[in-house]
Amino acid sequence: MAKKRVLLAAGGTGGHLFPAFALTEELKRRDVEVHIVTDERVDVMAGNSPADEMHVVPSATMKGKNPIALMKTALTLGRGVMAARRLLKKINPDFVLGFGGYPTFPPLIAAGQLGIKTGLHDQNAVMGRANKMLANRVDVIGTSFPDVKYLPEGAKNKVRLTGNPVRDKVLAVQDVAYPALDARALAEGAQKFKILIFGGSQGARFFSDFFPAAFAELEEEVRSKLSIVQQCRTEDLDRVSALYEYSGIEAKCEAFFEDLPREMSESHLVISRSGASTVAELAVCGRPAIMVPLPHALDNDQLLNAKMLENAGAGWILEQKNITMAGFHKQLLGFLDDPQSLKNAANAAKSVGNADAVVKLADLVLESV
Repeated sequence: MAKKRVLLAAGGTGGHLFPAFALTEELKRRDVEVHIVTDERVDVMAGNSPADEMHVVPSATMKGKNPIALMKTALTLGRGVMAARRLLKKINPDFVLGFGGYPTFPPLIAAGQLGIKTGLHDQNAVMGRANKMLANRVDVIGTSFPDVKYLPEGAKNKVRLTGNPVRDKVLAVQDVAYPALDARALAEGAQKFKILIFGGSQGARFFSDFFPAAFAELEEEVRSKLSIVQQCRTEDLDRVSALYEYSGIEAKCEAFFEDLPREMSESHLVISRSGASTVAELAVCGRPAIMVPLPHALDNDQLLNAKMLENAGAGWILEQKNITMAGFHKQLLGFLDDPQSLKNAANAAKSVGNADAVVKLADLVLESV
């Protein structure tokens, strides 16, 4: 029997690529050849791709209503479709699955033109705009939430709830027990309150500006109990590290963590954005989080993602427009006074995790070939 071949198309940010990488790992366990096509933003993560081969096609995002800008975008996407057609003829995949973002548009359109079966996976509680435009053209759609806002009416009969796939690095730590805080050990200095902070690829500057400064303003007694792990943009790394050092706070700051899920598993609290992949990983790992949804995100998708965890009692939403240093200090001190609240939230997160999502999505892909 000939080896199956699948092409995955995803935008070049972690929110789209991480579930694509997760599915790639599962399909390769099933002896499927996997190619990933994305855009030029992939450079940082290309080295971590488990695919047989990575490919780049021209793409652009539709922004605003300027007719000249829209025309340029349309021309770029047109070039992308032509490039995708050449790529598909060369690879000859049995199935093409898109994970969202405008870089998925050219491969999915080209696949439809060439008669190749296609599908989509949408990670968010709100269907992305590219996926919404493609939904009526594809054969199947996997979703991460039972109800997806803006899913076209005519596409609802194609939907299967799979959940959002998480990478093998996340699955590897799913059984790591929550490292509960001990009030006496904290008071005696035998244990630290470990907090992991990461801001994703968008809006990370705010995390570098606000949180180190907020921790620095705490009383020395509280600062001595903290151990911070923070992922920063490269341009922010030196000043963030310097502020923690000046404040006497134990901290590890890096531009990129090779194994962020391992850092997550060792943390008592995560502070992050609430992209779909982050929310899925928090739930599978079972870690409580303060979630700061990306402001001005299209259709408030991150806010709706975060509400899933907050409604389960697994985390707390802190909208960026409402954050104050005093309010954050009160919340943090509350955790130190009542560490059981963190453990309860960790258990709640674990209860809504979906570690089988990648298996379900791989089943959907192979059933559709």
